[in-house]
Amino acid sequence: MRAGHEGTGPGVITPDGCAVEFYARLPVGEEPDIVAAAVPAGARILELGSGVGRVTHPLLERGFKVTAVDESAEMLERVRGARTIRSAIEDLDLGETFDVVMLASFLVHTGDIEVRRGLLSACARHVAAGGCVLIQREGEDFHANVPRERVDPSGFTVRVVSVEPVGDGVNSVHVTYEFPDTTWTQTIHSRPLTQGQFEEALTEAGLKVDSYLTPDRIWVRAVPMD
Repeated sequence: MRAGHEGTGPGVITPDGCAVEFYARLPVGEEPDIVAAAVPAGARILELGSGVGRVTHPLLERGFKVTAVDESAEMLERVRGARTIRSAIEDLDLGETFDVVMLASFLVHTGDIEVRRGLLSACARHVAAGGCVLIQREGEDFHANVPRERVDPSGFTVRVVSVEPVGDGVNSVHVTYEFPDTTWTQTIHSRPLTQGQFEEALTEAGLKVDSYLTPDRIWVRAVPMD
């Protein structure tokens, strides 16, 4: 397990505490629509942290060409129709560039600053000239109003049970996912980033915000700096 990360529940748990079976159950959300509206039709997409392909598969159905990267072989076994590469994101160097690089799932909020630098550097070195990087941030109240819960229309309940400081601006976030037949839990180390801090991190990697794609500023379109 990665430091500060753990998970419980049926099936394989990945090094960052993700349960493969849980992610295989998750319904498709708004992510494919957000991506499709922000990039050219038929674009070549490098999806960093693809998991089981919950977003990959809808993007393929929309005509995009997707290369799916994940460090978990068990996650990638669920991906169909895309080129798959098993690798830690921060170590990835494919020697090629893509129209679009995606870094979703709040990965930019990793508690380890050096890992975050590695993630954003991977984005920068794989985006083509004239291309873009799509990043999903945490909501600005993600670490507030705890405990809280949300009932998904598909029938499971997400509970953010606790958010506890562990030092150096990092919080330990404990979440449960309760289905009628089983429960998974995940604990992660997450670093809250203000909009300014996020944009500074992009600058350090040679990227800059082109636009915030959603009113809550969770989805961001970044481009290489001139």
